[in-house]
Amino acid sequence: MQPRLTAITLGVRDVPASARFYQALGFVRKVRATGDEVVFLDAGGIVLALYPWHLLAEDAHQPTAPRPTAFRGTTLAWNRGSAADVDAAMAQAVAAGATVLKPPQPTPWGGYAGYFADPDDHPWEVVHAPMFPMSADGALRLPD
Repeated sequence: MQPRLTAITLGVRDVPASARFYQALGFVRKVRATGDEVVFLDAGGIVLALYPWHLLAEDAHQPTAPRPTAFRGTTLAWNRGSAADVDAAMAQAVAAGATVLKPPQPTPWGGYAGYFADPDDHPWEVVHAPMFPMSADGALRLPD
């Protein structure tokens, strides 16, 4: 059986506030029957879910405290078609309430990337990777 990433669930402090942030980035909310208990956003072929931090930790049988303050070893990525698109996406994230972790800049491998953190400090990379083509609908295509 081929594994497939179908959803990413982020533990957040304030589900409605996080939903507003991600909707301001352009994600579309779906399945509103769950109210503000859990939020499901269309992330272009996968689901981005927002769930209370403590409930997600409990569900995964993980301690709820202390909450990590250091890098957690995971980033999310938003690939864009050009350096100008990276700059525009970063500006959109900042306007929505993100914190810039690293301003966009050329990378050593010929791309262009920067990082921001969402209101719960989940780091996102906004990146243009010219060696990875993108489809017309914005999906990343890995060459063989």
